[in-house]
Amino acid sequence: MSENTTGTGPAPGTEPAPGTDPVPGSVPPQGQPQPGYGPPQQGYPGVPPGHPQTGHPQPGHPQPGYPQPGYGYGPAQPGYAAPPPGYQGQPGVVGVQPGAVSAPWMAKPETVPGCPPGLEYLTKVDQLLVHQVVELLEAFTNWETPNRYQIKNSLGQQVYYAFEESDVCQRQCCGPSRGFIMHIVDNTNQEVMRVSREFKCCAGCCWCADSDCCGLEVVVEAPVGQVIGYVRQRGSFWKASYDIMNAEKETVLTILGPCCICQGICCTWDQEFKVFSTNGIDEIGKVSKQWSGLVKEMYTNADNFGVEFAMDLDVKVKATLVGAVFLIDFMFFEQKQNNNNHH
Repeated sequence: MSENTTGTGPAPGTEPAPGTDPVPGSVPPQGQPQPGYGPPQQGYPGVPPGHPQTGHPQPGHPQPGYPQPGYGYGPAQPGYAAPPPGYQGQPGVVGVQPGAVSAPWMAKPETVPGCPPGLEYLTKVDQLLVHQVVELLEAFTNWETPNRYQIKNSLGQQVYYAFEESDVCQRQCCGPSRGFIMHIVDNTNQEVMRVSREFKCCAGCCWCADSDCCGLEVVVEAPVGQVIGYVRQRGSFWKASYDIMNAEKETVLTILGPCCICQGICCTWDQEFKVFSTNGIDEIGKVSKQWSGLVKEMYTNADNFGVEFAMDLDVKVKATLVGAVFLIDFMFFEQKQNNNNHH
């Protein structure tokens, strides 16, 4: 019969009485020699700083309340680095999306007074990378699927994730001319921004874009239900032109596209849509369509964009420029692949 030791011996964390043996399984106090071992030699440095102490959880054996194997790390806390690549978020948190390359999330900054919730990330960046996720079903079957995008900072850390909501019939019959709602969420799966465009039949011609029925427009909301800006196509003779407007529809910036929008084997340079102040002279940023590689450009409509702006630019205007990326993508770079798919 095993010996019952319940209730015997000193309380946890206290030393046993002199001349008594320690309770089996108990942990001697730190700094005291284990039974059977003499005192440490003179000059012995002891346990080096940072070395696991007896009684502390060892690697691979987390205690209750710690992340368990298979669940990974949750969102990074303010002041701490983002989790390393390869770790997924907690269940229910947007992490690695299907078909998307794993990327660490940017740590959420502290709340900024006057900044819409969830847009605090934009106060810390002057450049964003918008990578469209490759849709294998679309590439192999020509069935138009909703678009998805990873929005990252210049360090490759994911800031937002955007996914399209649109009508199935419009996607198949109208292609990039369809209306859509782009939901943009952060690393806690909270929708922090929404970009929407209504369907307009036979719209988008630059010559008559000043007419409401012909000019394309996206509305940017942050938070959802509160409009913070518009991106409106502007009439022009040749170049693509847009107005960046605030919630009162006052023009705060303008975008002017290149003379010839073309990318292919012989045109692998970036297609730059430059952002100017209202005087049309001072360049303060740009939206650029980047060459994605021959295979990706030829067989998919997954595009890569870069957005550059001043660090101190109003966060609402930064968010509106993100909305401009989706309007430009649908107007010029979805159409090319859509035409290839149907020929």
